[in-house]
Amino acid sequence: MLYDTVVVVALLLAATALALLAGSGNVTAGQDVVFTVYLALAWFAYLAWCWTHGGMTLGMRVWGVKIECEDGSAPGWGGSALRFVVSLISAACAGLGFWWSLFDPQQRTWHDIASRTRLLRH
Repeated sequence: MLYDTVVVVALLLAATALALLAGSGNVTAGQDVVFTVYLALAWFAYLAWCWTHGGMTLGMRVWGVKIECEDGSAPGWGGSALRFVVSLISAACAGLGFWWSLFDPQQRTWHDIASRTRLLRH
């Protein structure tokens, strides 16, 4: 996740630069709803595109892990959206949704369970 954080921060900085060039004025993430949603959509677009096209983000490629659906296929955009939203909830609950994988017999997180995906080493 650390590697992907670097990519996402760079992406969000580029998205912010585009918003400023488009004349959005003085906006602040977390305070301006439209700008915050715009940044969240940029973040989601990166993750979902990676997940739907091979099941791996750049950081996941480095570590040799892949996301796939229970049937072995790559998740679709709907499943990716559900995974993204539930992962935010997982993180917001002090990371409990991520820690859940330590106790789940199949080592799934909340967002794996909700989106019917799994993380595999390959």
